[in-house]
Amino acid sequence: MNPLVEAFALLLGFLGWLMVGIALPNRNWKVSTVDGNVITTSTIYENLWMSCATDSTGVHNCRDFPSLLALSGYIQASRALMIASIVFGTFGLVATLVGMQCSKIGGENYILKGRIAAIGGVFFLLQGICTMIAISWYAANITQQFFDQFYPGTKYEIGEGLYIGWSSSVLAICGGSCLLCENQPYYNVFLDFRPYPYQPSSRGRVLSTVAASHSVPSNYDRNAYV
Repeated sequence: MNPLVEAFALLLGFLGWLMVGIALPNRNWKVSTVDGNVITTSTIYENLWMSCATDSTGVHNCRDFPSLLALSGYIQASRALMIASIVFGTFGLVATLVGMQCSKIGGENYILKGRIAAIGGVFFLLQGICTMIAISWYAANITQQFFDQFYPGTKYEIGEGLYIGWSSSVLAICGGSCLLCENQPYYNVFLDFRPYPYQPSSRGRVLSTVAASHSVPSNYDRNAYV
């Protein structure tokens, strides 16, 4: 295990986890478009938790979404995925810190530490995948409504919160991939498969020897023993 690669993977995973925490409360997940408007008096922007509006004088007004069940399905799913992403990232950081070669936690059993570091890489990959799904799903609905000519509601554009989320998912996936590639001999965490050469049992060899001895024809006549 290369300590520099592990430290670099930990740094990427930490940055990805930190940026998820920044993207989740960011209010600018989608911003009302100014396309086709000559004069814009107010701007509306939303995220997974609230909807805000600001006018030309700079006054901001925000309100939380009143009901969870009344929200669209993709918003509820994006909430769950983003929260799961933070949880996976936390587990990944703890597992990577324990499994690093330069860490004194867990003793000097480097086989066990390599397996724990590989688990940390899996958690970072899960973090990046959950974030990527949530952000991409949310952005897909924005673009679908934007290009729908018959959509009656307010049309939005992609906000800065989504770009932060995309960046965090890429960092987490790169960090998890580095850990898995560095700990390649320890992919199999729960089962230890080792190829053993086939060795026939000694009982079989004894039986085959006895059978061979009985099958050898005798060169003496029966009268020779009388």
